[in-house]
Amino acid sequence: MAEWLYEAGIGEARAALVENGEIVEARIERDNEGPRIGAIVGAKLLEAGRGGKGALVALDWPGQPQATLAELPSATSTGARLTVEITRMALRERGRDKPGRARLAEPGTVLTDGPDLRSRIEASGVPMVELRSADTDRLEQAGWSELIDCVRTGHWTFDGGALWVDATPAMVLIDIDGEGDGLALAKAGARAAAAVIRRCDIGGSIGIDFPSLPDRAGRHAVDAAIDAALPQPFERTAVNGFGLMQIIRRRGRPSLIEQIRLDPLATDAALLLRQAERAAGTGALTLTARAGVIDHIAAHPAWVGALQNRSGRSVRLVADAAMKGVGHAQ
Repeated sequence: MAEWLYEAGIGEARAALVENGEIVEARIERDNEGPRIGAIVGAKLLEAGRGGKGALVALDWPGQPQATLAELPSATSTGARLTVEITRMALRERGRDKPGRARLAEPGTVLTDGPDLRSRIEASGVPMVELRSADTDRLEQAGWSELIDCVRTGHWTFDGGALWVDATPAMVLIDIDGEGDGLALAKAGARAAAAVIRRCDIGGSIGIDFPSLPDRAGRHAVDAAIDAALPQPFERTAVNGFGLMQIIRRRGRPSLIEQIRLDPLATDAALLLRQAERAAGTGALTLTARAGVIDHIAAHPAWVGALQNRSGRSVRLVADAAMKGVGHAQ
């Protein structure tokens, strides 16, 4: 039976949909990612755009993040106060960030932060188990660390081959690599690619590079393999003669690829804090990591306070230039 494993961590909430002992969907929701989809927030108009389109607002949110506004009455003046609904979160891309998207809220709509990760999971109707640091680490048993490592490296193995996954500003690219019969490799790669897309909640434009298949029947078989393995909704092209397929999925919030690969400090800080929550022992709890990770944690005193409360121990942060990766807690 499928179930969601949910963990309200320090600095981030994390969840995994587990079926038959395997993570089929993984989600992270970090502090300070900005307003969520469905949030109703106040805003100030910065730029009116042209013809009521392409407007830019500053949101009433810590740091005053900006968002683009889909439509705006033409008579609205710069500086006007508005109430907007977030329709897409801000996104991070290599070399640039994209502001969130919003639309005007209905008059009288009450301000709200929008549904968080736990609320969305509960609304799915799938049973949810809330995990605590003192309990058996069921996320780890399901393969959480291995999943994070695959996202970091972009390398995902499957029976008979491997995927290489990379996020570019234009699209996420998935390359299928392997030996042997081309059609068998392409069909197995299609199933593996669909699993990664679902697991990491990859949206927007996705390109898959299959082994070249000379006959149309083989390419149709690969099309069918994607349709069978990837849940709707999505749109796609057929595999062309060069082995390329493009998939389009709704992109409303950051994917796991973007969160982990494009923000390595936040990733390592969250993993170190997770490790620290489970560290055995008494006395001071010492977190040792490279300076960037320690500085990131130190910049959030509430995280340190939460760790002290959960562990019942005082917390020391130690920067070590020789330390690689996540670091350690003891």
